[in-house]
Amino acid sequence: MRHPPRSVLLAVAGSVALIAGAAWPVVTAQGAAPLCTVEYSVTGQWDAGFQGAVRITNNSTALSSWTLTFDFASGQKVTQGWNATWSQSGTTVTAVNESYNGALGTGASVSAGFLASRSGTNAAPTAFQLNGTTCNVDSGSTPTPTATATPTPTPTGPPDGGGAPPALHVAGNRLVDAGGTAHRLLGVNRSGGEFMCVQGRGIWDGPVDDAAIGAIAGWKADTVRIPLNEECWLGRSNIKPEYGGAHYVDAVKDLVARVEAHGMTPVLELHWTQGQYTGNSAGCTDVHATCQKPMPDQQYAPAFWSSVAGTFKNDPAVVFDLFNEPYPDRATATTTQAWQCWRDGGTCPGIGYEVAGMQDLVDAVRAAGARNVILAGGLAYSNDLSQWLTHRPTDPTGNLAAAYHVYNFNSCASESCWNSTLVPVAAQVPLVAGEIGENTCSHGFVDQVMKWFDDHGLSYLGWTWNTWDCSSGPSLISGYDGTPTAYGTGLRDHLRALNG
Repeated sequence: MRHPPRSVLLAVAGSVALIAGAAWPVVTAQGAAPLCTVEYSVTGQWDAGFQGAVRITNNSTALSSWTLTFDFASGQKVTQGWNATWSQSGTTVTAVNESYNGALGTGASVSAGFLASRSGTNAAPTAFQLNGTTCNVDSGSTPTPTATATPTPTPTGPPDGGGAPPALHVAGNRLVDAGGTAHRLLGVNRSGGEFMCVQGRGIWDGPVDDAAIGAIAGWKADTVRIPLNEECWLGRSNIKPEYGGAHYVDAVKDLVARVEAHGMTPVLELHWTQGQYTGNSAGCTDVHATCQKPMPDQQYAPAFWSSVAGTFKNDPAVVFDLFNEPYPDRATATTTQAWQCWRDGGTCPGIGYEVAGMQDLVDAVRAAGARNVILAGGLAYSNDLSQWLTHRPTDPTGNLAAAYHVYNFNSCASESCWNSTLVPVAAQVPLVAGEIGENTCSHGFVDQVMKWFDDHGLSYLGWTWNTWDCSSGPSLISGYDGTPTAYGTGLRDHLRALNG
């Protein structure tokens, strides 16, 4: 989506077999309430490993930081984790809070997850300590299990305020989790990371703390798409140091962790790139990454994706969206030239900088060792997928999906066009509408989009979770507590009906 004019923005206030998730009971003693409780669960399990989660509740005085320890009894070994710094020595596992979730007030809870290897049985830990205090028992009491471990069904919708998002991969024309269960990406975009930093005004537009991300989860969204800026991520000299490089990367990592803490899938997307373009439909004349360019640049875009992929390659819940809205068709003389430019890059007619094609970006991600799902949008601002199958990049992992954007003012904005151009693509690869929306401050059009995509089992994400004028954004909310605009009400009510 093209953003509102900069003046408007400046006026805005700043062989795997998954077993149903097994929930082990909280172990408690009879008598007074425990000083802390820990709920341990296995959310996915396969032959040589599993995915686990803990939910910690502090029932004592407020904590400014926390450390959780427990022991595995069956040779399990933590290999990676999120929402905490995980380590293991012998059988003892330690999880230490991250910078953003160390404060744990009285009655407050925090969730974290991990992946682990196993061989044979997968016995649950029986004792947990929070900052040295034994949890789930009255002080001085001997813990007594109140029940035996009982498998519970894996929820179909996003968990409220906790749990881990699925580790996704492509199977045929579906996105599936580790056990092969189909999963749709249904949620919102969270704009800001693409423009605030390059404009020297910050990193995010509005709050992205736990309460703000919890408000998104409150709409029953299961996915948040996060637009990024390549110059800010790479810390180019034109970016204020406080908003670029390591500061920007850490901010993105923190936001990804918060999104995952609420059980939602993060989609990281390259939105604004370098390269001077002054041709048809130019958004700006600046060489820097201050607007949407027709294609990513060869100079920095592959380096951006190499770095992003290297950062998140051990988190299979993160999805990569290669480039927001390609439009080489506005620069080239023929559609054939445009699709060739889209896939192969290089010197493209009408574009004055060396282009990175979609194949270049796929190669950069895979060379970094990342097997994460990749999305690639087509021509005409990702609204044209007519030759996507013919020109799709080669992905050695098979984890490539098509991205599509649709607004009421696009050329392909009718069921007849979707039936003729999207259905053939969706029959072969997963298809994700990374942006849907309308500029009417109403939701009649997105209602039609959602129904068609629901009928075809496809994914969609509303643009955008920002408090802008809904006719110029368009904006889903009027407040970061999740108060919807008239336009946003349609998406909110629909997601709640699907996942509530």
